Amino acid sequence: MRKFSTLIAVTLMVSLAACGGSSKKPATTTTPTTGGTSAKKKSLYDRLGGLDAIKQVIADFVGNVAADERINGRFANADIEHLKTMLVEQVCEATGGPCKYSGKDMVTAHTGMNLTDDEFNALVEDLVTTLDKFQVAQAEKDELLGALGGMKGDIVGK
Repeated sequence: MRKFSTLIAVTLMVSLAACGGSSKKPATTTTPTTGGTSAKKKSLYDRLGGLDAIKQVIADFVGNVAADERINGRFANADIEHLKTMLVEQVCEATGGPCKYSGKDMVTAHTGMNLTDDEFNALVEDLVTTLDKFQVAQAEKDELLGALGGMKGDIVGK
């Protein structure tokens, strides 16, 4: 299987990740005024491989969640295609991509669900399994998870 960045040419969720398991240096560009070279770090979205890669990661991630008996009951009545669309938008936007998240804010979406830390952590574990499958480099994985982890307070215990 090709590396994550080759497949995507995002992240997710996370958001959060890139370089597809390689240790590439940030892209460099030539500045037209000086002819010199300056390091310009690509966005996480670009390092993850873009929208196609994010879609593939989200599809695999949702499959992991569906198979995870710790949390799959939470999604029994969910519109899975809508969920995938919202996750793709969210990860795309959170990683610096061109997408705009059109869903509910996290507090509104999770109010009344009373999700626990254990359930949130299980979801993160499922995402990490996917990121590992796509060989996302640790730095990008940490960046994606950091971005998504910031949402925990708006999700757990609501």
